[in-house]
Amino acid sequence: MNRIDNLFQTKKENILSIYFTAGFPKLEDTIMVMEGIEEAGADIIEIGMPYSDPVADGPTIQESNKVALENGMSMKKMFSQLESMRDKISIPVVLMGYLNPIMQYGVEAFCQKCKEVGVDGLIVPDLPIQQYQEDYKELFDQYDLRNTFLISPQTSETRIREIDKQSDGFIYMVSSHSITGAKSGISEEQIAYFEGVKAMELANPRLIGFGISDHATFMTASSYSNGAIIGSAFIKVLRDAKNLKQDIKTFIQGVKQA
Repeated sequence: MNRIDNLFQTKKENILSIYFTAGFPKLEDTIMVMEGIEEAGADIIEIGMPYSDPVADGPTIQESNKVALENGMSMKKMFSQLESMRDKISIPVVLMGYLNPIMQYGVEAFCQKCKEVGVDGLIVPDLPIQQYQEDYKELFDQYDLRNTFLISPQTSETRIREIDKQSDGFIYMVSSHSITGAKSGISEEQIAYFEGVKAMELANPRLIGFGISDHATFMTASSYSNGAIIGSAFIKVLRDAKNLKQDIKTFIQGVKQA
């Protein structure tokens, strides 16, 4: 069974997904960061595939992309680092990134490599749902990759229901219509959005991302969904770390239990 499916079947609440950029802060830190995330008790690892134009990301993640690329990170290098990850990593691993570098690599070759190294799912924010259905769904299914679409407060109910129909992993609820890391705390307007989506009783589990940074925001988001995704706040931990493994553990355990 796909690890994402298994996770959501066995755990229904307070699921914590942690995002970081492959090759950051140093080129060969990828596996060490993954080990730290799992050991600290997170449920999903989201690996950002560095790209020179990450338009949906805020300055913190953009900077981590820039540093990773300057370090020498590439798609080929990332897959070589992930070749032995399943010797040490047991939780679901999702790759997040943009369509252009996947197409440059070759979509089927990319999917095949994901399957080989043990990747469980993909988040491709700029992949249109129609293009996914027509061009990629069959490939993703062939290589047992769960695809995650994003919704935001601006997404219509009709479109949310269509996304729910076409999804087979989880739905990524963007908490606000802004770039990642742009806000802190959760507003009443966001709560109304969370409540509205929760009331739709969608078939797929939901994780809330953008602006989740600590125990309070994690627990608030989790009360309206199956859990939450932390990206920018974790990237800052990696950027400023004095002891990488220990600082990862301190941060994640602080999010999970204040």
